[in-house]
Amino acid sequence: MNSNKYLPFLVCGFGGAVLTTVPYLKSFSCCLIIPAASFGALYLSLRVKNISTPIDTKKAIFYGLITGIIAALFSSVFELLITFITHSNDFVETLPQTESLMRSLELGLLLDQTMGLLNKMSKDISVSGFSLLYTVAITFSNIIIDSIFGIIGGVIGMSVINKRS
Repeated sequence: MNSNKYLPFLVCGFGGAVLTTVPYLKSFSCCLIIPAASFGALYLSLRVKNISTPIDTKKAIFYGLITGIIAALFSSVFELLITFITHSNDFVETLPQTESLMRSLELGLLLDQTMGLLNKMSKDISVSGFSLLYTVAITFSNIIIDSIFGIIGGVIGMSVINKRS
């Protein structure tokens, strides 16, 4: 079994995840960092295997999807680790503004139930540094978003690489 075939996914997914935890770069994670990581994984795969044939769409989508999932899992772990150490994160810091915005929408009972869950997550994070509901939510969200943008990056990478060769 050739372990080099998994290396581009891991290297680029890990690199993308590290960059998504940097405070000012975090804003560009979905639209720049994750697609660039997928492009990088596709490019590294070609260099490791020393292949110069055109890349098909199926392979580009697969590389983008796997790189996005790996980046999502690593970025979730990094986010949870930082949250555990600091007992705070962006969610806890912006919850008061979120609550005031949601109260202005006058959603009634739905708002009370939602804010109850959000306040419980915030309290758990502030007290213990961990919330199971937050962990599930952030991991699921990262997997969905990073997979979509990873696929987009893989397809863009395919078109760029195929145009160059």
